[in-house]
Amino acid sequence: MSDKLDQFLKRAEGMLERLEQVLPEAQQEIDWSAPAQRWQHDGNRGRLEAIHSPRTLRLDDLLCIDHQKSELLRNTQNFVTGKAANNALLWGSRGTGKSSLVKALLPEFKEQGLRLLEIDKEHRVELSRILELINDRDEHFIIFSDDLSFEAQESSYKPLKAALDGSLAGLPENILIYATSNRRHLLPEYQSENQQSKIVDEELHLAESLEEKISLSERFGLWLSFHPFSQDNYLDAVAHWLQAYGSELNDESRPEALRFALQRGSRSGRVARQFAIDFSNR
Repeated sequence: MSDKLDQFLKRAEGMLERLEQVLPEAQQEIDWSAPAQRWQHDGNRGRLEAIHSPRTLRLDDLLCIDHQKSELLRNTQNFVTGKAANNALLWGSRGTGKSSLVKALLPEFKEQGLRLLEIDKEHRVELSRILELINDRDEHFIIFSDDLSFEAQESSYKPLKAALDGSLAGLPENILIYATSNRRHLLPEYQSENQQSKIVDEELHLAESLEEKISLSERFGLWLSFHPFSQDNYLDAVAHWLQAYGSELNDESRPEALRFALQRGSRSGRVARQFAIDFSNR
């Protein structure tokens, strides 16, 4: 009797799971008063989770990227004031302020109706569902996708490609996509693809696979590149963060800061802040 009951319960559970997939979703109650939202999953269904106190840096805390700041600020100002604006791809070295710059836009433009909506990599295929929830809102939404990259055989980039500039619907006027990536073209590139490219009538024709990869990143109208910090840039950032944590750059902290960066194999704003926290506490 016990075995039959277990079998019945398993079959009933499987039937309920299949029914959940075909039944219409319950109307989601969204807290639109929050300045930021994050797409989360409860079981098989996604929902927007309000973030009332998002952790952001001030724009003044982001050093050695003045050109990138001014360009993204100009584009975002156009967006929140109803002018035409571009989707933005921030690409380059790790720790140089790409995602911090996007997040720092929120306190700068929150009073003008800017909202930030974060979506993780595994949920990007649900972009169309997210757009349906926010396309009729009065606020201006930046959909933020951090560390945007795809593997060679991955097809989940196609919904993003269509949303950017490939479908009849396109993006509503109150929505932009800002993405960060370590790769300029978002997908891995191989030497063999370059070898398949050819010149016809003195024009370069890229290999089809390379064209496909480049076409994704080209749908971002604004490209901003972030490069590794020089030693002077790094020390400027260290001085800034040491001061913020009640210390200073001097004959004691300077060699410590250089050693800290050498151990991590990277000079960046992120490493500078990590060192300042560690040194100030010691």
